[in-house]
Amino acid sequence: MYRVALFIISFIFWMLLTWTYEPVSIITGIATAALTTLLFGGYFFRNVYKLIQPRRYFWFMVYLFVFIWECIKANFDVAYRVLHPQMPIKPGIVKVPLRLRSPFARTMLANSITMTPGTISVDIVGDDLYVHWIYIASTDPAEYSGKISGRFENYIYKIFE
Repeated sequence: MYRVALFIISFIFWMLLTWTYEPVSIITGIATAALTTLLFGGYFFRNVYKLIQPRRYFWFMVYLFVFIWECIKANFDVAYRVLHPQMPIKPGIVKVPLRLRSPFARTMLANSITMTPGTISVDIVGDDLYVHWIYIASTDPAEYSGKISGRFENYIYKIFE
């Protein structure tokens, strides 16, 4: 069932990219979707029923707005630190505990943190995510965990778990 869902999603994605309904484009889309399904079908979600739950799409849209807002704020923060004459940075690696269990959700969180300026995900070991942060404002793990992953983890949990 999940391979059929992957085929359909791949074909729809192809049609949205090409934006044409000519027979050559449709045949190429079918071939590309079939090849994608054969090569990457083992890595796709096993629980396809999650793809048809509207609340997940709602939370994904909310997450996109939160992510864009956090990126804008982080860009201004990094620009301030770079342009400031004394360059107020205090870099370091912090350990952030994760409550996400799905490997895909953990990857989404790590990528979201990495795409936010001033932070980069280094590694996931067990239930902990190690993040390099440009300015460690606190030594309290609960406080810096909330600043780094708390803004994304709640939404990703609602989407993927």
